[in-house]
Amino acid sequence: MSSADADGAQTLVLIGPMGAGKTSIGRRVAKATGHRFVDTDRMIVLAHGPIPQIFAEHGEGVFRDWECDAVAEAVAGGGVISLGGGAVLASRTRELLRTVPVVLLTVSAEAVAGRIEGSGRPLLDGEEDPLARWTRISAERRPLYDEAADVTFDTSRVPMTRVAEKIVEWMRGRS
Repeated sequence: MSSADADGAQTLVLIGPMGAGKTSIGRRVAKATGHRFVDTDRMIVLAHGPIPQIFAEHGEGVFRDWECDAVAEAVAGGGVISLGGGAVLASRTRELLRTVPVVLLTVSAEAVAGRIEGSGRPLLDGEEDPLARWTRISAERRPLYDEAADVTFDTSRVPMTRVAEKIVEWMRGRS
C-alpha cells in the first residue's frame, strides 16, 4: 500500500453507502495484500454492543461520537479499514480521511435491494420503505463520499472478488 504513517503502518479506507460491500471487499483486499482488516462497525459492536441497541438506548449522536473514535483508532493502526456508511457525516472523520487513500464503493438501488432486505440496520427501520430510505440517505451522503474519495468502484454488477482485484491493482499503481 502507498500510505504509511509514522510507524510504517499501511492504510487504505473503504467508504460508501450501506450495502455497497465495504466489509466483504475489504476482507478480500486485506487478504490479497497481507494487511490486517478492520471494520469500524465491528469495533463499535465489540466495545459497546449491537448497533441497533446503541441507537435505541443512546441515540444516533452517541453512536456517531463512538464511530469517530473508532475511525481514528483504526486509521492510527493501519490496514484495510471499512467504515460504516454514515462515518463521513463527521467533519473530524472527513479531515482524517484526507491523510490516507480512500476508496468509495457505490451500488445502485436495484443491486442493493437484496443486500439490505432484513439487514437490521437502524437507519432503515421505520414507516418508510427501506429501499426508498436507503436511496434518500445515499443521495444525501453522496457529496461527502465524493469529497473524501480518491477513486470510485461500483459494486452493482461486478463480483466482489473482481472489485477487490481492481482495488488491489489501483493500490499497486499508486506505489
